[in-house]
Amino acid sequence: MLEHFCECYSDLSGPILCPVLGSIIPLFIPNSRIRPIRLIGLCASLITFLYSPVPRIQFDPSTAKSQFVESLRWLPYENINFNLGIDGLSFFFVILTTFLIPICILVGWSGMRSYGKEYITASLIREFLMIAVFRMLDPLLFYVLPESVLIPMFIIIGVWGSRQRKIKAAYQFFLYTLLGSVFMLLAILLILFQTGTADLQISLTTEFSERRQIFLWIASFAAFAVKVPMVPVHIWLPEAHVEAPTAGSVILAGIPSKLGAHGFLRFSIPMFPEATLCSTPFIYTPSAIAIIYTSLTTSRQIDLKKIIAYSSVAHMNLVTIGMFSPNIQGIGGSIPPMLSHGLVPSALFLCVGVLYDRHKTRLVRYYGGLVSTMPNLSTISFSSTLANMSSPGTSSFIGEFPISVGAFQRNSLVATLAALGMILGAAYSLWLYNRVVSGNLKADFLHKFSDPNGREVSIFIPFLVGVVRMGVHPKVFPDRMHTYVSNLVQHGKFN
Repeated sequence: MLEHFCECYSDLSGPILCPVLGSIIPLFIPNSRIRPIRLIGLCASLITFLYSPVPRIQFDPSTAKSQFVESLRWLPYENINFNLGIDGLSFFFVILTTFLIPICILVGWSGMRSYGKEYITASLIREFLMIAVFRMLDPLLFYVLPESVLIPMFIIIGVWGSRQRKIKAAYQFFLYTLLGSVFMLLAILLILFQTGTADLQISLTTEFSERRQIFLWIASFAAFAVKVPMVPVHIWLPEAHVEAPTAGSVILAGIPSKLGAHGFLRFSIPMFPEATLCSTPFIYTPSAIAIIYTSLTTSRQIDLKKIIAYSSVAHMNLVTIGMFSPNIQGIGGSIPPMLSHGLVPSALFLCVGVLYDRHKTRLVRYYGGLVSTMPNLSTISFSSTLANMSSPGTSSFIGEFPISVGAFQRNSLVATLAALGMILGAAYSLWLYNRVVSGNLKADFLHKFSDPNGREVSIFIPFLVGVVRMGVHPKVFPDRMHTYVSNLVQHGKFN
């Protein structure tokens, strides 16, 4: 038994088991000793982050197949195993996940005074589940694990939320995403019935009839569209962001929306290529409308968090246009913006969190002239705003430009609307920055002024470094992902 455990604890199992152990240990420590609990949670998350890039050393970018595959027998009588692997798609999402969790623990270091042990446990369990999702090669568990992520997120929003409507927002988040996934479960059961196995690699090579592909694609679309989220099933996201604590908003912006996009690229598009081609106009239309609609809606919001949340919806709908542009430019270009989306909105939510901690309000009309009282935060906000505008040299630009090229090859009108959405995004980003940072100081409403302290600045630095690193030297992403994307395009016969 010990030999089997040690064999499983390899390059992939290590980052999964580490947060599990880190979430169990604090349960045996009294609540009064909150500092050791926080240190254990932070150390477990940092070890996981440092361990996650280890497969890169031996990762072979020349193959699209899953590497470092591990299998643990789970339900042998039903031929269902706990299969793990990593490829050009999942590699960076795992690193993004392990990067954000230590940040979330540091963000809640002093703010989560009530139920601190439970917060650490929920954060680490959430990390374990999200890493397992990105590395899972079993269709049934590919359904179970993303739905399991909802539980710690529901608890974090409902328990540590900032307002009285946090319970409603938590239930809205939970029910929207859960009900959409019921159809996904039916699709997976039908796939298991036809293939006779729960191996995702076998399912990807199975030929489904065109009629069955369309049915299965619609069922999976219902689950993934809510998680992205696509309009009109996006209502849960702004509400969840407004009511969630700052750490909850960081992880909401960073990971859950990627579960839907990752599901499209891992499941729907490669498994149902004919249905994907048929559904491209169906995806293009709401996505293009969503980019314009959410961009205009953003300029009408009065809450700082809602502004960033609607901006987030616009960026993710641009990603869906890229994913369903059946060419290398579109699909390949959709992956870097997802990674950038884990950094840029998260940094903006952190800026809002700093303001809220000091002034206890997120209403735009109460802010102005912060450049004279909080120059460091103003500089950080300006850098994040430039990235949110997809300025050249930032992480957002390297993906959104190829998406426009790929969409133009498929539909010039959709590409034009997407480009118009980018212009609107730049407009409301500059408008927001100007309202909050420039102008006259509103001393009647704001009384306590202090720039970010050392702990807060140390949290911002990794985000800024990541945004610039991706924008200035993006070569590492196509090097790792090109083979997977090329294989996806060739497998679906999109070209």
